[in-house]
Amino acid sequence: MSGRNAVVVGGGIGGLAAAIGLRLAGWEVTVLERAAVLDDAGAGISLAANGMRALQALGVGERIEAAARRQYTGGTRTPDGRRLARMDGRALERELGAPIVGIPRAELHRILREALPAGSLVVGAEATEVGGAPGRPLVHHGGTALEADLLVAADGIHSRVRRTLFPAHPGPVYSGSTVLRAITEHPVEGLRTDFELTWGHGAEFGHIAFPDGRAEWHAVLTAPAGVRHRDPLSEMRRRFARWHEPIPALLAATDPRAVLHHDIHELATPLPSYAAGRVALLGDAAHAMTPFLGQGACQALEDAVTLAAAVAAGPTVEGALARYDAARRPRSQTVARDARRAGRMGQQLTNPLAVGLRNAAIRLTPPGAMMRTVLRHADWTPPRIAPRAA
Repeated sequence: MSGRNAVVVGGGIGGLAAAIGLRLAGWEVTVLERAAVLDDAGAGISLAANGMRALQALGVGERIEAAARRQYTGGTRTPDGRRLARMDGRALERELGAPIVGIPRAELHRILREALPAGSLVVGAEATEVGGAPGRPLVHHGGTALEADLLVAADGIHSRVRRTLFPAHPGPVYSGSTVLRAITEHPVEGLRTDFELTWGHGAEFGHIAFPDGRAEWHAVLTAPAGVRHRDPLSEMRRRFARWHEPIPALLAATDPRAVLHHDIHELATPLPSYAAGRVALLGDAAHAMTPFLGQGACQALEDAVTLAAAVAAGPTVEGALARYDAARRPRSQTVARDARRAGRMGQQLTNPLAVGLRNAAIRLTPPGAMMRTVLRHADWTPPRIAPRAA
């Protein structure tokens, strides 16, 4: 294809990964990030095997693994500590050829940024308008106009580009759940598992352990949108005071200033396409989902590799984006739907009888069946990014 200049709107995980992939495909890439200061808020993240395979395809997998902790032990419990299900991370790694890892978001962002050449990421640059001729998208930011052969919208759940392309789409909606999270200040004594979830009535508490002994914890609660607490950490200590260890220890090891609180929104109405002309939607801009399968970032990474491979194969941008849409939309929208269902049967379940029946069903489920459930979402083979001759 004749043009090889791309603009990526959004410097998060998906946008940075897309930029890396497009550069592997032989393109020049500019990433516009509206934040003037890259604080990398978001605590920590768990990446399943499909996310790690995508990162390997982008050439940064080894660096990510070196900075992360493999998630081998853990599972699901009830608030009194009784085991519902075990996670065998080693068995999953053998089956999928890649590990599940836990890593601070700031570290993941840093490694992705360092894989790009200096100057390709422009911070404090909010895309205020998208237009131009059908064959040459034009992006305006801060009085500057950038013309591109390809525009990648990785600008998040409240994507301005998505609203421009699909003005009739209802946009994101509140899921009914809100999340508080933080990374502990120091290593936590008694932290014996790498990854764990605990399900109560309308509440979930989980943690991800990091290589230095610290951990990220999250508390997902069923609550009206917009509810906030004057002292979020004290509220979490009160709310989970009777839950099993190491939950109280994780909260005790947290600086009150480190606690983040966000309502969880999703694109409950699927988009009719992830592409229009020479514009592609990626990550949360395309399929923002609830976190109950831990697949949000992994699906964005899959998007990035698939987009880069399609564009590399050519021969036209429009044809490449049509293939990208055909490959990504069915899978990512299925994962989003399954994540919504997982939340309804997990954290969002409040009826005591229903909770008891769910717990009994999980305990009776054979380990092989549980593994097949995980494999359904994490078993993904990345396409090869093989650039055509100019």
